[in-house]
Amino acid sequence: MITVLSPAKKLSSECIAVGSTCTMPVFLSQSQDLVTKLKLLDPIGLQNLMGISQNLSELNWERFQSWTSDFSPETSREAVYSFKGDTYNGLDADTLSEGDMIFAQDRVRILSGLYGLLKPLDLMLPYRLEMGTKLGNNKGKNLYEFWGESISKTITKDLENHKDRTVLNCASNEYFKSIDNRSLNANIVTPEFKEIKNGKTRMISFFAKKARGMMARFVIENRIEDANSILDFRMGGYKYDRSLSKKLKPVFTRKQP
Repeated sequence: MITVLSPAKKLSSECIAVGSTCTMPVFLSQSQDLVTKLKLLDPIGLQNLMGISQNLSELNWERFQSWTSDFSPETSREAVYSFKGDTYNGLDADTLSEGDMIFAQDRVRILSGLYGLLKPLDLMLPYRLEMGTKLGNNKGKNLYEFWGESISKTITKDLENHKDRTVLNCASNEYFKSIDNRSLNANIVTPEFKEIKNGKTRMISFFAKKARGMMARFVIENRIEDANSILDFRMGGYKYDRSLSKKLKPVFTRKQP
């Protein structure tokens, strides 16, 4: 079983590797192709493309201009320690053990607009490029067409030696759409996290994002290798709600904080 996560817009201010066991992204040549396109844009062009502020466009213009595929642990950081959004607050990678990270390296993947697919210990340079960005390229008009079947075929290959050929989808809709289900030889299980207030149950994005990270942590810490075992998830006050669940969409609820 492989758990997939979205990246985060918020990044660590540090750009140096945390540990000595680092790996490199599998799609670096494709990342270079994207950066070559992005380097042609000025800050205003990036601002219009991404719908971001002037300050962010200038920051990311500088990032792309200095981007290189030949980076080292002294100039980059592992993906799992680079992202700092809600999901990664739930994952809390800084407190995972070395054994936890070894398990995660084989069983967790982070989807990325720029890097395609990242293992937790893959080094990366800071960037901003959402998967939904309509960046024209040699394969189509957006990043979904650019990545095509590449991500799903890689995940399928990574699952070959796993007992349970399941993808645990803890990513957002925007990012999970980058996985071509037609070429993914695996079951897909998508947990949902909902809050209960005044007798009503609903999904609240902020809480759901953090819960996805907590689910990934639960899988890592408990060395879970099959989808049925995630039903024991109890972190953050959530518990499995059989009445609301479907086989491939287990629902976890809690009283809204």
